[in-house]
Amino acid sequence: MKNLILFLILIIWNSSVFSHGPTRQKVSEKIAINASAEQVWSIIKDFHNMNWHPAVQETKSSGDNLPGSTRTLILDSGGMIEELLEKYNEVEMKYFYRISNVDVDVLPVSNYSSWIIVKAKDKNTSEVIWKGAFYRGYPNNDPPEALSDKAAKKAITMMYQSGLSALKKAIEH
Repeated sequence: MKNLILFLILIIWNSSVFSHGPTRQKVSEKIAINASAEQVWSIIKDFHNMNWHPAVQETKSSGDNLPGSTRTLILDSGGMIEELLEKYNEVEMKYFYRISNVDVDVLPVSNYSSWIIVKAKDKNTSEVIWKGAFYRGYPNNDPPEALSDKAAKKAITMMYQSGLSALKKAIEH
């Protein structure tokens, strides 16, 4: 009997040690743009206007560029993403926001937060950094492929790259 109890304890301990939920994923993309940081910031500084991103059809919003403001991105695909502005710094040309509501079929992530930062490289060149952290869309073990860590990272990477490329093209042309 004592051996059986010890065996059961080892099985339970082993299961708890080796099983875990999702880990926080991170993506960071940046792009150099042949324009001053002020010129680039003037395009993306308005949290309520994301028309520079090719996937965004329309932005509906409330509030100014102040923490607590919200925006709803209506995507070309028909999906919607609701976001909340957490931090905004005009002088440092950056803001921090969170997704407050998204269907994982639209974007396979959960608990997403992100920074958009503009930095001057020199007088006529800037760098835009878009970085985020998130969990995959499926919170439990053994996620379906469409809601895996890999799918979440791929979706965010594609979102950042397409947005930054479109921003660069709009400013430089």
